[in-house]
Amino acid sequence: MKLYLVRHGEAMTVGEDPARPLTAQGRREVERVAGLAQRAGIEVSQIRHSGKRRAEETAEILGAFLQPAGGSVAMPGLAPNDDVHAVAKLLKAENQPLMVVGHLPFLERLVSLLVTGKPDHNVVQFEKGSIVCLESDANRRGWSVQWAVTPALAPAEE
Repeated sequence: MKLYLVRHGEAMTVGEDPARPLTAQGRREVERVAGLAQRAGIEVSQIRHSGKRRAEETAEILGAFLQPAGGSVAMPGLAPNDDVHAVAKLLKAENQPLMVVGHLPFLERLVSLLVTGKPDHNVVQFEKGSIVCLESDANRRGWSVQWAVTPALAPAEE
């Protein structure tokens, strides 16, 4: 199974807007990464996000490009400081490729738990608007990092 973990795009500060929507630059960067994902043929059954505005907007942009059959839905347990063990347990029951849009430090801790078995062993650093692809082995005993893409690697459309 493939799992695509996405850090939300650049968001406004609390002082600019307490809801913290994406900035114009954040939207452009997520659109570039989403376009690259679409051109690469990435397919996901559903996009799940934390429900925070910046993650929801990031998920909506990705959904517009990837058109997942299950749409984009808010999922509890994806907030920045939530326990990653609960989500890791839920992922064991999944069979279809998923995309999860979230925050730091949650995403980095989740990757570390899935790959090493320990949430505090840092495996990857997420830039804003980046995607990290993980894949589980055939027996669902472990996960490995397959690739990562950041907005800087996603070309602007001409």
